[in-house]
Amino acid sequence: MDLAVLWAFIIAFAVIAYVILDGFDLGTGILFPLLGRHENRDTAMNTVAPIWDGNETWLILGGGGLFAVFPLAYAIIMPAIYAPIIAMLLALIFRGVAFEFRFRTVRGRWMWDVSFFIGSIVAALSQGIALGTLVQGIDVEGRAYAGGWFDWLTPFSLMTGVAVVVGYALLGATWLVMKTEGELHDIANRFAWITGISTLVLIGLVSLWMPFLDAEFYVRWFTFPLIFYVAPVPIMLAFAAFSLFSSLARGKHVRPFLSALTIFVLAFAGLGINFYPNIIPPDITIWDAAAPDASLIFLLVGASVLIPMILIYTGYAYWVFRGKVVEGEGYHH
Repeated sequence: MDLAVLWAFIIAFAVIAYVILDGFDLGTGILFPLLGRHENRDTAMNTVAPIWDGNETWLILGGGGLFAVFPLAYAIIMPAIYAPIIAMLLALIFRGVAFEFRFRTVRGRWMWDVSFFIGSIVAALSQGIALGTLVQGIDVEGRAYAGGWFDWLTPFSLMTGVAVVVGYALLGATWLVMKTEGELHDIANRFAWITGISTLVLIGLVSLWMPFLDAEFYVRWFTFPLIFYVAPVPIMLAFAAFSLFSSLARGKHVRPFLSALTIFVLAFAGLGINFYPNIIPPDITIWDAAAPDASLIFLLVGASVLIPMILIYTGYAYWVFRGKVVEGEGYHH
């Protein structure tokens, strides 16, 4: 068994689990000012209040796992993206405080609404910028970061930041379609159309830009016979997009959310095709960055216990709080 590859898949699983689970509650915050009456905002927040902090467990697992399992990658990546990562952490703090404080005040509610919105949009933008920085490549000399303080700030990274914000808004809108009814459901349905179309346009722009960042990306997507191996990803993405819009048009409640999640998973799979076997494009491979096998085995024992526990309590939380959230009822009332 190749332990480095196994751990790369575990870290990738933690990252996509965070993206699809925390993505919809960040998206709910991004849409917050557009939901109309403050009762709608109360209901929207109540759809995610019982589960948002559990969703962020995957962020800790992904970051902590990268530090422990791929220490070289952690040491190179973090200096390259310190600014967006610090901005993300501060934004998540403001969001977390807003969850509790906005229900404890009337006069100051507007302030916590603003904190929830700004925290959500800054966190999403920061994650997208960090992703764009990694995709475009990081300057490395020897075994250390060799770039500058602002190498993360490029047109490509800003576009990926915007793409993640819009994509999370799509997840948030389809989540509200699934979890609410009445006026808020109709508002969410309308924004699901807008953000769905925008997300697909931005995925297309990012996908067309990436081959110009690295010749290897171009080879994997546009040369024979490799194109036949990767073609299923965009084909399935097209089917997921059709499922999203057809289910919205037919007034479905659950399928739009599942379709949006599928779009994210397929986009993530496309990134994996670009990266593998590198963990830091274009030169640092999974095996270069991995810790010694003895450490990987030791950590794998802990992960084999921890990850099933997280999956079980996450699934249980979603099961307990399943169903529609009605205005005036919920976790906070």
